[in-house]
Amino acid sequence: MATSGETAAAIAAATARDRALIAARGGGSMNQPEDQLGALLDLVQALDVAGIPYALIGGIAVGIHSGSPRATADVDIAAPSTVGRDLIADALAAADFEERGRFAHSLNFRHTNGEPVQIAIDPAFDPMIERAEVVTVASTSIRIVGKEDLLVMKQRAAEDPARRPSKALRDRADVELLRGDVPEPDEGW
Repeated sequence: MATSGETAAAIAAATARDRALIAARGGGSMNQPEDQLGALLDLVQALDVAGIPYALIGGIAVGIHSGSPRATADVDIAAPSTVGRDLIADALAAADFEERGRFAHSLNFRHTNGEPVQIAIDPAFDPMIERAEVVTVASTSIRIVGKEDLLVMKQRAAEDPARRPSKALRDRADVELLRGDVPEPDEGW
């Protein structure tokens, strides 16, 4: 298990690598590297101001824990199932996030810079949120789900028969990254 100092160093390194990878994906509707970081920082601030617990999950969390860049289309945060959806929506609306949809296990928003943000709400995440680690990014404390919890989360998603095949495949790849199957910088294909 990484110490909080090691995790903070990993997030700083992953953020720099992720920004380069995000910039490389280019084209289409993909945003600038600063967009995800800006959306994440504004999201965390809005949740903190409202007193809503959370933990960073998804591709950004995978990149941080694996130390390997992981491009992702959005910023994913888990919020406790005990927090009302309206409270979350009101907190983000106050921070100028645009609500884009409510679904069985998530709320979707768009940051003012266009970056998509998804708030996952599932009782299975509640204990993971309680165990989340705190790291510092751009002078902001951010709660991130622990590596072991993220691994369990990704395994569960990869095995979900209702999951779209391309997403299940990405989840399986994330599981392998988290287990240590990280490419060497010069390894090639």
